[in-house]
Amino acid sequence: MSDQNRLGVFKTYKLYVGGKFPRSESGRVYEVTDSKGQWLANAPQSSRKDARDAVVAARKAFGGWSGATAYNRGQVLYRVAEMLEGRKEQFVREVAASEGLSKSKAAAAVDAAIDRWVWYAGWTDKIGQIAGGANPVAGPFFNLSTPEPTGVVAVLAPQKSSFLGLVSVIAPVIATGNTAVVVASADAPLPALSLGEVLATSDVPGGVVNILSGATAEIAAPLAAHQDVNAIDLTGADAELAKELEIAAADNLKRVLRPQPVDADSASDSEDWTASPGTHRLTAFLETKTVWHPTGALGAAGSSY
Repeated sequence: MSDQNRLGVFKTYKLYVGGKFPRSESGRVYEVTDSKGQWLANAPQSSRKDARDAVVAARKAFGGWSGATAYNRGQVLYRVAEMLEGRKEQFVREVAASEGLSKSKAAAAVDAAIDRWVWYAGWTDKIGQIAGGANPVAGPFFNLSTPEPTGVVAVLAPQKSSFLGLVSVIAPVIATGNTAVVVASADAPLPALSLGEVLATSDVPGGVVNILSGATAEIAAPLAAHQDVNAIDLTGADAELAKELEIAAADNLKRVLRPQPVDADSASDSEDWTASPGTHRLTAFLETKTVWHPTGALGAAGSSY
């Protein structure tokens, strides 16, 4: 049968919540177009109820994920990179269409995103060495500081960098043992929704990453005010929305990662996602636990245990 006689099979994009692929509970969708205004797909338009369901899923997954060894989390993140490598062509097509890039530039962005997963996979069991350690104290004590995950983190993904920027904000959150509720780019959500399919077929437990699409402000407002969300990354919010969300986040003392200042005339995100990511996003959602432990009595001959 020739291709001219085939009926095209369009992909149905869905949310990724709790390891499953629900449609929005509201039943709403919105059109996603490419840089030239051509229709690409219908994406689910998440509601406040979807946001609350995602928080419940993230909280349920937090205990097991934060309790896993850092080495195991590194293995899981590396597995995501492996799965992405096998589906590279699909993501190149989606990134090229979503961001209006040439195939070569889209391929470079996808390669960088895969490399970023590997980067953070390597940091999972090393960040504790630079974010914690033994503290010198005056007295017969050990004083040890160790980093621990903050909890459930709401992440507003970058609006322009639909895949490399997306990975750059998700990977450090889960690498350190947090769970995430991610609000994808409003205009370019398709790579994010496809990433959910990769996570589902990797070793990432359901609920560790939950991906929502739709109007950023509509979804972010209930997340910023949610009492069971411990932190929020405002990268994908403009200055006005970021201010409103930061005020709402103060109600339960959420950790807030503020976005870089954005030039209103700029066609790109404020951050250079191709630059070396460093460790600041790893430490942004870590708490420090300090433990004192006595070494024993100090006698004339020195300390004893």
